[in-house]
Amino acid sequence: MTNVYGTPEKTSMKTLLFRTAVRALEDSGYKVERVPGSGKSSVRRITKGKESKVVSIRTSQDTWIAFPRMEDDKSWRTLDEIDAVVPVSVDDKHDPKVARVHLVPGDEMRDRFNRAYKARKDAGHSIPIGRGIWISLYNKEANDPVSHVGAGAGLKYPPIAEVPIESGAALADDGDGEDEGPAVKDAAAPLTIAEAKRLLSISLGVDPANIKIIVEG
Repeated sequence: MTNVYGTPEKTSMKTLLFRTAVRALEDSGYKVERVPGSGKSSVRRITKGKESKVVSIRTSQDTWIAFPRMEDDKSWRTLDEIDAVVPVSVDDKHDPKVARVHLVPGDEMRDRFNRAYKARKDAGHSIPIGRGIWISLYNKEANDPVSHVGAGAGLKYPPIAEVPIESGAALADDGDGEDEGPAVKDAAAPLTIAEAKRLLSISLGVDPANIKIIVEG
């Protein structure tokens, strides 16, 4: 799947997609706030009147999204702690023109990821603990190929907003300093241990303090 930190452009697109999702939720009448103490940069609380949900915003530059398993392999990291998922995806991997923002109930997404995980394990796939499991937003669900089990959430839950990529460009310099990716100007800078922990914490959804890195010469 797409390495969202592979180039400065992909890093910038990830930030743009995240902020597009926040803006779309706000335009839909939700108040969007960070969740104190969550330690997870993708998690937000959205509130509209008496309705309040904890959501995870997941960006996609190839129309697939992922969540990792917990180390004990009994549950999902982040996915099992939220009420809904807000996938925000480009419309086309190779020539993106539109960002599509969806709002999918947590139970629905958990069921899809559970089915996907079971199907791949039953098919003999090797899935390292902590590695993300990917499902397609826009492919129709099918048993063959096995990678399409769990697919189609973006088809069942149509976008709450479709934002032209170019019109969202101004958002790249807007917002609250979202740390979903490093600033573009830093993309070519030497990688420090602190920065590596920060990037891993974003990717895995854990507190940087819980990450240990060992460097062997």
